[in-house]
Parts: sequence; C-alpha cells; structure tokens
Amino acid sequence: MSQVVFKNKGLPYILITPQIIITIVFFFWPAFTSLRLAVYRTSPFGDRIFFVGMQNFRALLQSPQYQQSLITTLIFSGSVTLLGVIISLGIALLLNQAIRGLTFYRTAILWPYGIALPVAGIIWMFMLHPTFGIVPYWFRDIIDFDFDWILQGDAAMILVILTAIWTNLGYNVAFFLAGLQAIPKSLIEASLVDGATSFKAIRHITLPLLSPTTFFLLTMNLIYSLFDTFGLIDAVTKGGPGGATEILIYKAYRDGIINLNLGSSAAQSVILMLMATILTVFQFQFIERKVSY
Repeated sequence: MSQVVFKNKGLPYILITPQIIITIVFFFWPAFTSLRLAVYRTSPFGDRIFFVGMQNFRALLQSPQYQQSLITTLIFSGSVTLLGVIISLGIALLLNQAIRGLTFYRTAILWPYGIALPVAGIIWMFMLHPTFGIVPYWFRDIIDFDFDWILQGDAAMILVILTAIWTNLGYNVAFFLAGLQAIPKSLIEASLVDGATSFKAIRHITLPLLSPTTFFLLTMNLIYSLFDTFGLIDAVTKGGPGGATEILIYKAYRDGIINLNLGSSAAQSVILMLMATILTVFQFQFIERKVSY
C-alpha cells in the first residue's frame, strides 16, 4: 500500500489548520461557553455574573415547565425518528420495484429534502389551516374533521411531526434505496424459488442486510429531531399552543434570547447535549449489536 510522503514536514499541519480553527471557533468555544455560563447567573445585559454552582440545573429539574418540555421533546423526537425511518423504508421498497415512471417517482420523493424546514412548515401550516386550509376543505363534507392546530396542542404536535418527517423523507429514502440496490438480486430470487413469500424475503433477507443503513438513519434522524427542527417550531407554532410543541432546543432559545436568562439557557444546552450523547451511546451499545455488517 502506497503512503503519501510530504517533503515539508510542516505542510500537513498547515493543511489541516483551517479545519482545526473552524472546529475550535464553532464547536469547542461555544460548548465551553455554555459549560461556563451554566454555573453562573447573568444579568439581562450581561454586565454582571454571579457564581451559583448547580443551582441552574436544580431549578430546571424542579421546574414543571421544563419537565413538560422534556416530555414533549421525547414524544416529538421518538415520533419523527421511528415513523420517519419506517415510512421511508416502505417507500424505498416500493421505489425499488420495476414500475413505469420509476425515475419520476424517485425524483419527486427527493424534492422535499431541498425545501428549507421553516418553508416546509409554512406550507403545511397553510394546507392544514382550520379556516382556509385545503385539507380541512376536502374533508369537511366527508367526516367531522376538527384539526385546529392553532388552539389544539395535539393537533399542533401532529402538524410539526408530519412536517419534520416529510422534509427529511428524501434523505432517508435515498440511503435506503442505495442499500437496497446493493443487495444482490440473486439472494431474493433464490429465496423465492425456495418457496419464500415476498414478505418473508423482506423480513429474513432484505431487513438484516439493511440493518447498517437503518442504524445510521436512526442515529441521524435522532440528531435531526433534537437540533435541526428549531426553525420549524419557530416558524410555525413558536412552542404553542400552551407550550404543547416547545421542545428543549426551542425552550433554551426562548429562555436565553427572549427572556435573557442566559444561565438557565446554558444549563439547558448542557442537559440537551448530554441527553443527545446518552441516546447516541445507547444506540451504539444496544441497537448496533443487532446490526449485521
């Protein structure tokens, strides 16, 4: 195996210097600042800080609003992650079939991924608007369709979950399609010749061989639901109605930027970072064991 040799021993360090600087400025420094502010109470203008130790964390864990936000985040992230992966897998299995217009269908399913999440939220917001939305208009004469996401917390949660899943659908389907096309067709054909049904072939051959892709998408969708959906919540519901869609990342923003409680916001960021780390480690420790490479 050939090995790259640099005549100038300092050249490799010069080449990676920009990446190191970007990592320090945009990752390590904000993380260090959050850790530092989490143990201080800061004045609204940031001119005075007082060391309070773990008081910010104790206040958060005893706060009913924060506990409700934690439950909301678990419901939202779990729904977006699990439903998003399951729906994407079903669509990918359909798009992997030999049907007419397959190229058009594959292209169409990838389009939503190119839409910014806040814009997608506004699209779904107008489609499901209780007064002039097209979806309530369609169902008004068929069933008693009462989906007022402006006043109903459950309806608002369904709205943001559907939008988050729909926007990330193309990303998931693209990876599943790549995984499906990497599976030798001879394996599926041999199982069908041996008398296996299509369902059994998918269950015992396709799904095990797709397990690395599934595990990867579970991890990426979890991170996506915890952090990348801030713009969706901010553009559509702003955490309402009544805090029904106020996930942790949005509550940290509201407390820090709007209410100017920087210490509590920093403590929330630390807790969210720890929660994401624990969930990711849990996936690698327990779910990855069932992955067949």
